[in-house]
Amino acid sequence: MNYKDLFHKTMQLLSAPGKFWDKLEGQAERNVQTNFVYPMIGLCGLAEFVGTFFRYDGSAGEMFQWALMRCCAVAVALFGGFFLAACLLEKLGGGWIEKPSKEKVQTFAGYSMAVIFVLDIAAGFYSIVILQWILQLYTILIVFEGARKFMQVPENRLTAYTIAASAIVLLSPALIEFIFNELTVILN
Repeated sequence: MNYKDLFHKTMQLLSAPGKFWDKLEGQAERNVQTNFVYPMIGLCGLAEFVGTFFRYDGSAGEMFQWALMRCCAVAVALFGGFFLAACLLEKLGGGWIEKPSKEKVQTFAGYSMAVIFVLDIAAGFYSIVILQWILQLYTILIVFEGARKFMQVPENRLTAYTIAASAIVLLSPALIEFIFNELTVILN
C-alpha cells in the first residue's frame, strides 16, 4: 500500500471534494477497499490502540486488554459500517438514479467516509466527542459533490439523495459500533 497516495487522496478529498470527484467521474475504482478503506481502518485501529495507552489509568494488563477491545470496536464499526453503507446506498440508488454498479457504490461509500476516518484517527489520541460530531457534518459536502459529479444524481433529486446518503454514511458505523459495544458488555 502506498501511504503517500493514501494521504494525498485524503487531503484532496477533504480540501477540494469537487475536484476529487471530477477525477473519478464516470469511472469506479475497482480496489477502493484495498487502496483506501482498509488502510484507513487499519490506521484508525492503530490510533485507537496507541492512544489508549495515553488515556487509560490502570494496570498494564487491563490497559492492554482495554486497548485491544477499543481497537477491535473501531475496526469492526468502520468495516461493518462501510459494507452496511454500501449495501444501503446500492438499495437507495436503485430508486432514485439509474442502478449504479456495485464497484461505483462502494467507491462512493468508501471515499464519503473520509471525514469519519480522519476524525477517528484524531479521536484515538484526543477525546473530541462533541467536536467529532460537529465536524462530521462536512461529510454532507463530500456526499453532495460525489452525488452530483460521481453518481450523477439529477438536480431535482440531489438534495434528497444527499441527505439520505449522508445519513447512511454517518450512521452506519455508529450503529455497528453501538451494537458491538452492547454485545461486548453483555458477553463480558
